Amino acid sequence: MTSEASGTAGRTARIVRSISDISAAAWNACANPGAPIPDNPFLDYGFLLALEASGSATARTGWQPFHLVLENEGHNVVGVVPMYMKNHSRGEYVFDSGWADAWHRAGGAYYPKLQVSVPFTPATGRRLLVRPDVRHDDVERQLMAACVQIAKQTDVSSLHLTFLPEAQWRTVGEMGLLQRVDQQFHWHNHNYSTFDDFLADLASKKRKNLKRERREVVEAGIEIEWVTGSDLREHHWDAFFAFYTDTGNRKWGSPYLTRRFFSLVTQAMADRILLIMCKRGGRYIAGALNFIGSDALYGRNWGCIEDHRFLHFEACYYQAIDFAISRGLERVEAGAQGPHKVARGYVPQATYSAHWIADTGLRDAIERYLKEERNYVQQDIDYLSEHTPFRSDLKIDPVNASSTDPESQ
Repeated sequence: MTSEASGTAGRTARIVRSISDISAAAWNACANPGAPIPDNPFLDYGFLLALEASGSATARTGWQPFHLVLENEGHNVVGVVPMYMKNHSRGEYVFDSGWADAWHRAGGAYYPKLQVSVPFTPATGRRLLVRPDVRHDDVERQLMAACVQIAKQTDVSSLHLTFLPEAQWRTVGEMGLLQRVDQQFHWHNHNYSTFDDFLADLASKKRKNLKRERREVVEAGIEIEWVTGSDLREHHWDAFFAFYTDTGNRKWGSPYLTRRFFSLVTQAMADRILLIMCKRGGRYIAGALNFIGSDALYGRNWGCIEDHRFLHFEACYYQAIDFAISRGLERVEAGAQGPHKVARGYVPQATYSAHWIADTGLRDAIERYLKEERNYVQQDIDYLSEHTPFRSDLKIDPVNASSTDPESQ
């Protein structure tokens, strides 16, 4: 599909049904202006291609690639948008099933819809991707206008941009999209040299609790390995996939990622993968998958075939902190949800999404709901920020959502 986007100053927007229809160089030039690879690993061409080529994000799974490409008169790519045509709301981590149910009860068809996101990945990153040698603000707005035009042309119920950076969230809000705020929990590196430096910033009781949790894992005879880069082998993925599918089957019924995804993404970006593997009695029993960005470690998937007290916290949170300190990374993003992370040193962080709704009646109802939801999220962040495990004499500043409410500016 090709369509002229409004106000594009001679530029043309078109849709590609596979990321392989655009070159890796053209995509990555937009995904991370001025650097050879994206600072956010999930925007890397190799990551998105692995999702599609492995059968994880395809029309069959309800994630039909529908990427938008903006080209100038010389047919050079100046901007791209990772977008999907969806017939369900799974794998997004910004929940709109209530909106879908309400619209179906009213006699409407909520699906299909358009989703601007990275499938199965609740990590903030730019969604309107622009090449460095063009005016960023102008092209971002052109990309957004083209997305809305495509939504109208395809007659979908809605268009959703999830896990936006705040600056892009504000830009699309100014263009009329509804604004939503949620929260995650991130760990921040305050120039620590060792894990003990981090522990020293905690209140005495919390510090003792963390030490006890880590000690119990060691006393259970569990060994921890960090596997990354050229050390990653297929036998690691065979073991991890067994953990991943077991956990997925118990939690949500059907794992999103295929076994082939892990092989393909390793071929594409092995140096940006950290696999934390847990071994007991000579065999692997649990693992946690992370991706390495330029300034952050992103925790993604966890699974186990043996239950051990505190092993999840050790593999997913404490080992991630250890690795981030060793690499000098600024933060650890531990995925969606989980107030229990606060006791482990992770503080609340606002996250942002934006939504275009075709029907004005549904749009007005959602807008009222989002206003109330933003207030609730703000109250929750305020409460959790007062109950961090850090010493009372320290000033730990979580990113506060109060300044993000459009009506509070």
